[in-house]
Amino acid sequence: FRNPEAIFRFFEPTTGATASQDNVEITLSNKVRWGPGPSPFDIVLSHSGSDFAVCGMHFKLGLYEHQSAGALEGLIAALVNNPKLASGGAEGIDNINIVAYEPAFGIIGDPAKKDPKTRQSADHSMAFIVSRMLQKAIKMGGVPASNQEAWKALMLAPQDYGKEALFDPATRALMQKIDFAHGGPDFDAKYPDGIPTSIEITLKGGKTYSSGLVMYPPGHARNTSADLKDLLLTKNKMLGNIVFTEPASLEKFLKPLNAIKSLKPEEMQNIYSFDWDKKRYNPCIDGERPKGSAKL
Repeated sequence: FRNPEAIFRFFEPTTGATASQDNVEITLSNKVRWGPGPSPFDIVLSHSGSDFAVCGMHFKLGLYEHQSAGALEGLIAALVNNPKLASGGAEGIDNINIVAYEPAFGIIGDPAKKDPKTRQSADHSMAFIVSRMLQKAIKMGGVPASNQEAWKALMLAPQDYGKEALFDPATRALMQKIDFAHGGPDFDAKYPDGIPTSIEITLKGGKTYSSGLVMYPPGHARNTSADLKDLLLTKNKMLGNIVFTEPASLEKFLKPLNAIKSLKPEEMQNIYSFDWDKKRYNPCIDGERPKGSAKL
């Protein structure tokens, strides 16, 4: 999860900084990370009340950079509301245009990230993240009839950032169809209250599917439409199946995690304990290990 209003952001201005040789420039020439300049929003400190910053945390529903959640929700809505979008295949898609706010536009929308070479760069590439989820939907031939079930079916896993997925020709072809645009002051003003994003998919025949403005996608602290607990349970099981060979062992491991707020201090001591000898073996998602390397 991620809170865009975390205290460290006070020292990381998003706009208005002056470039210097001591600063690290990001995509746009007028954006300088860690440079001098004002915070993009006020930091409010308090000693009482119930409005804690942790209550504004956003949960990632699978593996992706959290600022891409708006585009993913827009994509899922387009797939659910227009079943022929997935069944028509990638060949029928002419263009995908994503409009986002700063800092999303300048970070995960960086044009250089349309050619990621590692999983570390792929999971901060809006083009890869959106294309990978769309490719999964196309390969399935369609998606479930609700956004909730579609999120669960298309949830991005570690394997979606492995070597095979990273250099998948079909995913790469979709990436080349993606364009980005900055939504300007209107979009920027809506962050960090929400993560304003829109996605428009244009087919070869000229028909378009538009998400409209997405502000609070599932996983966002202000989202009220999704069943968050159900989505997080799906995520936990997806990740747990990488480790556990038996469903019963996974359920036993997840039970205290799902009840963590009621656990006693002594129960917290072993909350992540499990039988390491029974761990499922998985081939390395980055390709074969070099000879002589350790096998976990």
